[in-house]
Amino acid sequence: MGLAARGRLAAAALLLLNLLPLPALLRLHVDNAPEVYFPEEAPAVRFEAALRARFPQDEVLVALLRPPAGTDPLALFDDAFLGRLQAVAERLEAHPLVDRVLTLTTLEHIEGTADGFTVTPLAAPDDGRTPRERRRRALGDRFAPGFVVSRDGDTAALIVRPVGLRGSAQRVEVLEATRAALAAEGLEPWVAGLAGEVALAVAQLESMVRDSATFIPVLVLTGLALVGWLFRRMLAVALTGLAIGAVVLSTVAVIALWGRPYTLVSAMIPALLTALTVALLIHLFNAVRLADRRGHRREARIRRALEEIARPARYTALTTAAGLGSLALSPVAPIATFGIAAGIGALLLYPVVVVLVAAVLARYDRGRWPAGAGARWLDRLVRRAARLGMRRAGAVAALTLALSAAAVPAVLAVRAETDLYRFFGEDHPLTRATRLAESKLSGVGTLEVYLEGPGRDALKAPERLAALLALQGWLEAQPEVDRTASAAELVEEMNWAFHGEDPAHRRLPGSRRLVAQYLFVYDGRDLWELADRELAAARLPMNLAIHGANAIEAFIGRLEARLEESPPADLRWRVAGLGRLFADQEDLLVTGQLRSLAGALALVFALMLALWRSLRAAALCMLPNLAPVLLIFALMGGLGVWLDMATAMIASVAIGIAVDDTIHVYEGYRRRRAAGVGTVLALGRTYAQAGRAITLTTFVLGAQFLLLGTSAFVPTVEFGLLSAAGLVAALLFDLLLLPAILVLAARSPDRRRPA
Repeated sequence: MGLAARGRLAAAALLLLNLLPLPALLRLHVDNAPEVYFPEEAPAVRFEAALRARFPQDEVLVALLRPPAGTDPLALFDDAFLGRLQAVAERLEAHPLVDRVLTLTTLEHIEGTADGFTVTPLAAPDDGRTPRERRRRALGDRFAPGFVVSRDGDTAALIVRPVGLRGSAQRVEVLEATRAALAAEGLEPWVAGLAGEVALAVAQLESMVRDSATFIPVLVLTGLALVGWLFRRMLAVALTGLAIGAVVLSTVAVIALWGRPYTLVSAMIPALLTALTVALLIHLFNAVRLADRRGHRREARIRRALEEIARPARYTALTTAAGLGSLALSPVAPIATFGIAAGIGALLLYPVVVVLVAAVLARYDRGRWPAGAGARWLDRLVRRAARLGMRRAGAVAALTLALSAAAVPAVLAVRAETDLYRFFGEDHPLTRATRLAESKLSGVGTLEVYLEGPGRDALKAPERLAALLALQGWLEAQPEVDRTASAAELVEEMNWAFHGEDPAHRRLPGSRRLVAQYLFVYDGRDLWELADRELAAARLPMNLAIHGANAIEAFIGRLEARLEESPPADLRWRVAGLGRLFADQEDLLVTGQLRSLAGALALVFALMLALWRSLRAAALCMLPNLAPVLLIFALMGGLGVWLDMATAMIASVAIGIAVDDTIHVYEGYRRRRAAGVGTVLALGRTYAQAGRAITLTTFVLGAQFLLLGTSAFVPTVEFGLLSAAGLVAALLFDLLLLPAILVLAARSPDRRRPA
């Protein structure tokens, strides 16, 4: 069956590939929660799960409350405000996803009585105190300042501690429930911001969804407009839309059917595949245009175009899939998912464009293609660049080597670092709320030390409690730590209250028996969030004033060294919490980057070796494709862009894309050389045939990636701009270095003749 005869079937297949994925997309699970980035089998992750089964979560939502403009800060302590605050806390604690709410009206305060001590709320409406007395009581409390109230008394916190959350949807639900409760009690004007890990996760999700909703349509429309401008064929524009839909929708459907979450990393796939689809279509349409200019019509025109691009297109699909698929070697699950899914999408490009679109063109494309369609100036640019590479081959090669050597220091300056708060601009509500929380209360980062004694009632021993206090004192002297808490502090408070609130007795009791008596009398709740009911284990949570993974990892290293040098009595210890997991994840990112980069280079080299069956040819063609990787890392090092979750994929993506143009050029050159054409003439004819296409595809890809640079979300910006820079570098090296290398390698007499 000829190409034209298959056209109707191909058109139906394109429509089906746009329609069949739609039911699967309804099952797509959008989830960018922190736990999807942590390997479930990692020891730290397993320990964290066991720890949370015994102790409260360290992931919280913090609502910052300040009196509206013109209102006296003492209003935070009057009956009306406290009554509404208490009502908000009660509403939220009735929610199935909320474990506890900590605020002025729910935090416990230990105070002395005539016959011992009692545990009462820190502040309560209608307790007989004036607002000024309540303020003095709150600021004089051992635990409240920097926790539920600022040290100057003008900001209060409502800390919502969820149960063990699973997925972004539950985090959104907790945040929306908090907003609804505050609004229902008329406290919305008092809300100065929402901070904490829950707010961070929701802000990432919202930014991801907003960017997807904005940029996917824009990128598709941009691709359609560029094809229309370049080729002036409505059929080409319509087929571009169908091809993009077939590739992108099918790939996203794979993620949905696979059951993997659609994350911040996965959200890069539609933009990437849209650009790649348009790029391959430009190769096809440009080959059809050239065949038309040479007198071929209808099906013969398409067949002639396929003779030029089918073989390189098949291998570019494979090499792009290899570059992307190498990310499957990353131990970070969302990056591995991105690599596998995007690799499948890259493999779809060949059957969709070269088989289906070509067949539709063969049947339905009847008119002439405009000879001057779009960007004729590109031909002159390509011709001059390639001629320069051929005529000045030695100089181009030497200059490339010198520039590469000069870039090495910048490459070595690249830092592996992740700070999730850096993903947002200074004007973002999360950034402003975090700054306010850190200036008025304490850092939003969390970490804790888990300590376990030799058995039941181990923590009744004063010497073990003293070890806890000593560790706590060391922690609070560190610049990274804003606040800590421990069960030993509560025991000191009981001793102080029992002795009539005498400051001299704000210390640990001297006997195990007295500690046991205090714990027997204590009827509060706070203690059992810091020690288990058997008094065999305790946790020492802390709020950190740092966000970066490297800073957290360095602090953990110093903390562990301190624990090794001065063990807390006979207590076994382990550093845990979200900070621990976050720091460990950075090491996984670096490991994954090295694995995927090495894998991409090896796979691409192997595929080029299989394509040309020449070790020499594969090695020569690898040289121009190292350029985008070198440039990307040099830019990252020079501009201070970190290797993080957003940029860890770019090197493998750049290799997979950049090699496409090299294959198109070298395949044309090799075919002409095999036909007996001289080196320079073969290169000249190859660039005349493929030069416009590779330049146009780079401009199209670059323009679409540059559009991502207009996002307000830093990961999207960095992915777009660095990818665009890598593609431009790849084009320059394909236009200048590749012909220079081939001329130098050929060493034939005709290398000095003009193309």
